[in-house]
Amino acid sequence: MDLSQLQLPNLVEQLSGLSTTIILGAAGLHLLWFFWLSMCSTSDLRNIAISLDEFTRDLRHRSILGKKTHLSDQIEAFISDVNEVLTDQTRTEERKSCLLRMKILDERRKYLDSSAFDTAYNICRTMIEAYPLAGVLGTILAIGAALQAGPAGEGATTVAAIVTRFGDAIWSTFAGLISAIVLMFVNSMVETRFERLSSNRGHVRDMVARAKRELSMTLETES
Repeated sequence: MDLSQLQLPNLVEQLSGLSTTIILGAAGLHLLWFFWLSMCSTSDLRNIAISLDEFTRDLRHRSILGKKTHLSDQIEAFISDVNEVLTDQTRTEERKSCLLRMKILDERRKYLDSSAFDTAYNICRTMIEAYPLAGVLGTILAIGAALQAGPAGEGATTVAAIVTRFGDAIWSTFAGLISAIVLMFVNSMVETRFERLSSNRGHVRDMVARAKRELSMTLETES
């Protein structure tokens, strides 16, 4: 008998027995991935808010925000303050100050780069759909292991093996479904925060581009 024919049933049986553990372990790592993304988003929001706070420090009319104000709201308020300066051409000194302090934002442009974060979050969100499929795959492996266990032509033995491994099949499907449900719930809690981060980054990029364009042209005209 070929050695590979002996190893294949053992491999299927081992995978069948480990399928539930593998699914739950992957779900645990997935939760850690969401936690890491959440920490990164908070850190990026904080750094953007600090940069804009330093950038608008010399403005006479600044939005007064409480310490408990959400970081996204702080960023939008700072952007609004800068846009008011850009719109009002009579605030010459403040416009000059904004242009001189523009290097603060240029030095921290890495916080405005959203491609890596958006890619990581998209993968994390999309892979939730794989857990029900992994549960079905575990069920198929359990049935396959039962079919491999029974000698050819002995139907009663095969049925008994399937019944014996029915528990592995059920738990694998349950683990896949419950993992998907939990991860979908977690995603629903963080999705709005991540979307606001992407929106804040876009607004800051637009503001920086407008400030550089308009303030530079104004100073060139004055000189």
